[in-house]
Amino acid sequence: MTPDDVFFVDVEKLRIGLYVELDVGWMAHPFPTGSFKLSSPQQIEAIQGLGAKRIRCIRSKSDLDALPADVAPGLSTVASAEAYDPVKEARRLAALQVQEERKRRAELLSAQTRSLAMCERRFGEAIRQYRKTLELVKSQPAAASAGALSMVDGIVGEMLSEGESAIRLLSEAAGDKSSMHPVNVTIVSLLLGKAMGLPSADLLDLGVAAFLHDLGKSELPDRVRWLDDSFSTAEYKLYQDHVARSLHLGKAMALSRPVLLAIAQHHEMVDGSGFPSRMKGDTLSVASRILALINRYDNLCNPSRLTAALTPHEALSLIFAQLKSKFDATTLSAFIRMMGVYPPGSIVQLVDERFGMVVSVNSSRPLKPRIIVHEPGVPRDEALILDLEHAPRVGIRRSLKPSMLPAASLDFLAPRQRICYYFEKLVDPQMQEANS
Repeated sequence: MTPDDVFFVDVEKLRIGLYVELDVGWMAHPFPTGSFKLSSPQQIEAIQGLGAKRIRCIRSKSDLDALPADVAPGLSTVASAEAYDPVKEARRLAALQVQEERKRRAELLSAQTRSLAMCERRFGEAIRQYRKTLELVKSQPAAASAGALSMVDGIVGEMLSEGESAIRLLSEAAGDKSSMHPVNVTIVSLLLGKAMGLPSADLLDLGVAAFLHDLGKSELPDRVRWLDDSFSTAEYKLYQDHVARSLHLGKAMALSRPVLLAIAQHHEMVDGSGFPSRMKGDTLSVASRILALINRYDNLCNPSRLTAALTPHEALSLIFAQLKSKFDATTLSAFIRMMGVYPPGSIVQLVDERFGMVVSVNSSRPLKPRIIVHEPGVPRDEALILDLEHAPRVGIRRSLKPSMLPAASLDFLAPRQRICYYFEKLVDPQMQEANS
């Protein structure tokens, strides 16, 4: 390329067919490379949004009919190229790049903060509704039923209207296990039901059953509400009785037959090893199969004794490697596809040696989760979430236990003692930064 081959064009006058060279860093533009021939109006709009007033073009690489008249073949472009001091232009573009980067970062931080706050607010509303249901279930069963149905119907409607949903990890300040567990199971069961193509009416039944499946535990002594390996035979039998108690309360609430069936079967396994009836295979409803799987997953991540908790990655691996015969194969396959290899809450090490925590998984592209990454010198509340779908040079090397993290990364990532999930609308890819 010679000086005669270079010319500058006002951004408003860019045309398809011009070969452009962008004088900005690769992170400051959305294109695979900084030099290319314009082929669409969207590319022109994107360049116009970068903030530069004029763009450098290469005459020999541009289409002839796209060239401005004053740089057509045979005319000198030296004067046009020399009209701009390259040092001053580089400084101006660098300043614009810094300004745009700060603005873009602020917008992204604001968007991810708003999304998380919305998810935590909705999760908190569900927690409060569950507690209210417990308060009313014996004295006003009809009112308890109406409140639960209304809440679940709202979640189903929101989930179906969101289009693609991302599973979002929340903070652990949402409540105690007795109220967090049914809400967690409700959200993940509904996401799985949606992924499996259940119609809205079936999703409503599934959501109500998930929300109310453990109501009967409120009638048990505290010590036997959550399964423990140290249970005596009598304690284990008493623990199992929560299914019958939940079913009794559900009947008093006049719940539908599909809901009552799923509640009755939420501890049944397809291999016949569950309880209370040791049912198996095709005798279990679709909702029951979903509920049994998600109930076990959440209990592995959030056991009564926190020292026994598995990371989401470990829980999924254990279910697949050791327990898959207990669950419906189609349901388990759909769950693994939805959650990905590294479900939200998983601690990971990236291929570039950095440490991070998975905070969100797009259920339709689960192998490319969104991660908060420990960056020394960046405060946690200013950390941008790295979207692996838009960072092709970054990948996950392995999953870790929190105890394997260096002290600084452990303090920064602050892994959750309890895993809580909600869902969020998939963020517009144009708003997602390809950090690396």
